[in-house]
Amino acid sequence: MREVDVAVIGAGPAGLFAAYYAGFRGLSVALIDALPEPGGQVTAMYPEKLILDVAGFPAVKGRELVANLVAQAAPFHPEYLLGVRAEKLSYLDERPVLGLAGGEQVRCGAVVVTGGLGSFTPRPLPVAESFTGGGIVYFVPQPTELTDRHVLIVGGGDSAFDWAATLAPLARSVTLAHRRDRFRAHAATVERVRGLPVRVVVNAEVTKLYGEERVTGAELTVRGGPAETLPVDTVVAALGFTADLGPLAEWGLTLDRRHILVDSAMATNLPRVFAAGDITEYPGKVRLIATGFGEAATAVNNAAVAIDPTAHLFPGHSSDGT
Repeated sequence: MREVDVAVIGAGPAGLFAAYYAGFRGLSVALIDALPEPGGQVTAMYPEKLILDVAGFPAVKGRELVANLVAQAAPFHPEYLLGVRAEKLSYLDERPVLGLAGGEQVRCGAVVVTGGLGSFTPRPLPVAESFTGGGIVYFVPQPTELTDRHVLIVGGGDSAFDWAATLAPLARSVTLAHRRDRFRAHAATVERVRGLPVRVVVNAEVTKLYGEERVTGAELTVRGGPAETLPVDTVVAALGFTADLGPLAEWGLTLDRRHILVDSAMATNLPRVFAAGDITEYPGKVRLIATGFGEAATAVNNAAVAIDPTAHLFPGHSSDGT
């Protein structure tokens, strides 16, 4: 059984800041997330989009914000348990024990849930469900891996256009296909992509994929027109994600629909379980990344006292003594 002081469920911005703050307080931390990369919704859905409401940054790309948060926590050596979901909560000697998918258990002094909107499941590309080869991805952790490849992006939202803008200078070709002629993406982003060497095809669906071990081509059918076959090395299915609380909904937490009710200490109704970020609900709640940072610090400080009642709630400023 793995043992840590604080288990943080959700490696988005609030979770990463909670990991830093717990380390600052001298607590060991495990960060648990069902996604294979840190950053949560930011990494999965808008890594290249400029975020304008984080204090101290006039503008910062999502990917850069996540990288900075990871670097901020790094001196305290948090453990990253990525690509795995926290499924069960029990107690041993009054301390929480998390049961992870796959059977591993994490015993901790406290839990901080920073799961954003919950567990993300990518919306599937229908034609890919019968395709057994590789080359179908839902987001791109390392864009440079697609250098000199033919890339087909499917979708019309911010993430689809963000990937198109990111990959245009790297890939051999980029085609963006959307089943409608209107886009959910921000108009400025659409205009930017239209000025890049990206082919945008509207009213189009991917009707067939070619290849055995890996995709080599795709059939694109425009409504009312003939089918066209494109050379394709990678398909980015940017169709969005569905979010739900998943197993957390069965833990006995007091919920307001898909959100966890907390008090001013970010404490839930369960002993030693705290929450912060978009997943929380309380009177006057404002869902911003900036708000989540403050909630994460509040949750960790109160978790520290729950772990050690002799600890101070406020440990002082990080600049003290420097």
